[in-house]
Amino acid sequence: MNGRPISGTSVGARTRARRRGARGLTAVLSGAALLAVAACGGGGSDAGGDGKGKADKNAPSAAVVTIAPKDGAKSVATSGALKISADKGKLSQVKVEDSKGNPVPGKITSGGAAWTPAHHLAAATTYKVHAVAKDSEGRASAKDTSFTTLTPQNTFIGQFTPEDGSKVGVGMPFSVRFTRGITDPKAVEKAIEIKTEPSVPVEGHWFGNDRIDFRPEKYWKAGTKVTVKLNLDGVEGRPGVYGKQSKTLDFTIGRSQVSTVDAKTHQMKVVRDGKQIKKIPITAGAPGTTTYNGQMVISEKLQVTRMNGETVGFGGEYDIKDVPHAMRLSTSGTFIHGNYWAGGVFGNSNASHGCIGLSDVRGGYSKKTPAGWFFNNSMIGDVVVVKNSADKNIQPENGYNGWNMSWEKWKA
Repeated sequence: MNGRPISGTSVGARTRARRRGARGLTAVLSGAALLAVAACGGGGSDAGGDGKGKADKNAPSAAVVTIAPKDGAKSVATSGALKISADKGKLSQVKVEDSKGNPVPGKITSGGAAWTPAHHLAAATTYKVHAVAKDSEGRASAKDTSFTTLTPQNTFIGQFTPEDGSKVGVGMPFSVRFTRGITDPKAVEKAIEIKTEPSVPVEGHWFGNDRIDFRPEKYWKAGTKVTVKLNLDGVEGRPGVYGKQSKTLDFTIGRSQVSTVDAKTHQMKVVRDGKQIKKIPITAGAPGTTTYNGQMVISEKLQVTRMNGETVGFGGEYDIKDVPHAMRLSTSGTFIHGNYWAGGVFGNSNASHGCIGLSDVRGGYSKKTPAGWFFNNSMIGDVVVVKNSADKNIQPENGYNGWNMSWEKWKA
C-alpha cells in the first residue's frame, strides 16, 4: 500500500541529532567543570606555578627546648649544672625563679641557641624553669621543669665591716673576712656586688685566702652612699665548702677628715673637708720603738682600754690599765690615744713605744683635752697619716690600710 511519509524529521535523523546534542552537552559540562576547578583550586599566577603550598600554621613547632638538669632532679650543683638550649629554633623567653618567686638573672646567648645564668644558684633551693623557643615559621614550643639544688655539709660565711646602716670616714674600705680559707677567690669575689652613689669604680684585693677589701682608687667622696650585696649562698669557696650567706647592706661616708702626724715636728694637723681645723702637739715612737709611716685608718674607738707590753712583744716594759681615748690604727697594736703619764713630751720629743700620744687626763672623761677633743671629733674610717718617722711604711694588710698600695697593685 502506498502511503505518504509522516512530515518532519525521520527517525534516523532524530537519532543523529540526539547524538550531536549529547556531545554538545558534554562539551558544555566539561567547560563548566574546568571553570569550577579553576575557581576552587587556583592554578593562575597566585599559586606561583611551582606546585608548592604555604606552611601550615597549625602544624607543631619544629623547635626543641632542652633543659638540664632533668625535671625533678635533686642535689643539683649550684654552678654549671643549669643549661637551657634550643634546637631547630631560637629561645625567645626564659624564666627561672625560686620557690619565693625571686628571679635568677641571665641572658639568651649564641644567637638564641642558649641561655646562661648570670651567677650561681642558692643551695638547698627549689627552682622552676619556663623556656620558650620559636622555629623559623614563628611557631612556639615551651618546656617547664623544676629541680632542687644540693644541701651542703660544710659551709662558710663572711664577717664584714662596716656594719649595715653605719656612717664611716673616707678611708674605710668594705672588708670581708671568711670563716674558711678560700681556694676559688674569683667565684667568691664575683658574688659580692658593690654599688655607689655617686658612682665610682670599686675594686677588691685579697689579703691571704680569707680576707678581701674593697675600695675606690682614692678616698671615698664625702656623702657617698654604698650598697653591698653579699650573694654568697651556694658559692663553692673551696671544694665541698659552700657559702650560706645572702644579705644586702648599706653604709654612708661621712664628712672628710684626714689628720697628718709629723713625727719630726711633733705636731698633728687635722683637716676636715679640705680645711685645717686643729693643730695638736703629739709624741710619736721613741728611737728603737718608732712609729710606722703611712696612711692608717681608724678601725676601733675605746673610751678607756688596757695596754700591756707583753701582748705586742715588749715584755713587761709597761702595763697601763686605763689608757684613755684610744683609737686603733693597726692590727699589730698601733693606736693614737690619750696619755696622762708622759709629762711635757707633747710637741717636744718622741717618747712612746710606737703609738701616737696626745695629752690627756686619767679616766678618759674630759672632752677638752687634746686627746678628748680628737676622740670626740673622729669616727671609724677617718685617716691618720704619719710622716717623717724613722720607721718603714705600714703594710697594707696591717689594719685597713690598703691605701698604702698603688691602684695598679691593688687591682692586680
